[in-house]
Amino acid sequence: MSSGEQSPAVRVTDLTVAYGDKTVLWDIDLEIPIGSMVAVVGPNGAGKTTLIKSIQGLVPRVAGVVSIHGKPYEKQRKEVSYVPQRGSVDWDFPTSVVDTVKMGSYGDLGWIRRPGKKEHEKALSALEKVDMLEFAQRQISQLSGGQQQRVFLARALVQSASVYLLDEPFQGVDATTEKAIVRILKELTDGGKTVLAVHHDLNTVSEYYEQIAILNVGLVASGRVDEVFNSENLMKAYGGKTSFFPERKSSRRAV
Repeated sequence: MSSGEQSPAVRVTDLTVAYGDKTVLWDIDLEIPIGSMVAVVGPNGAGKTTLIKSIQGLVPRVAGVVSIHGKPYEKQRKEVSYVPQRGSVDWDFPTSVVDTVKMGSYGDLGWIRRPGKKEHEKALSALEKVDMLEFAQRQISQLSGGQQQRVFLARALVQSASVYLLDEPFQGVDATTEKAIVRILKELTDGGKTVLAVHHDLNTVSEYYEQIAILNVGLVASGRVDEVFNSENLMKAYGGKTSFFPERKSSRRAV
């Protein structure tokens, strides 16, 4: 790389992850350009969630290196914000919406200092962005699935990160919430942030994303959606387990 060339937002090199004797990801090489909105797709068991977690070191790597803006993840933790699957969160934990969002500021404050007025105002601003300000004092257990997802997105926003990793952000949400989340994510990428999201609905990939990574333990293909999101690569990843063909959808749209 020349001195004037910009490092990708995320670079994954020779990444292999295994759970016991089972290889979950094998020799993954992936680069995520700065300011892009990238879908990670693949069949069940393809390693999509593991990829998101391994980038952050939440699961041990057998081999491989991950860098964020050209530096090891360990030195760039504050640059990365993570929104886990909604089903992995204990929503019965007794806390309010605004306090949940303020947890996103702990990376800057550390675990000793408590959030103050500045952090409270940032949390309210983030809730306003996701249309949840009126629920600020409500208990998180009283929210619908879509509302909970908006709250976790707000928590990510207060981190002021440059890279956002989301695991199934549209799982279990209504159409209105889905469109709202897409709008917010596109605002982030328009501002130079980078979004990498595990995505399951192949029908909306072309509408929501510019780039894609297609996984099935190994990396089948990655790049621009209009270049690699095609029947050939989907068949390699899904085999006969998908009846979705992007070319056919494009043909119908053109009529």
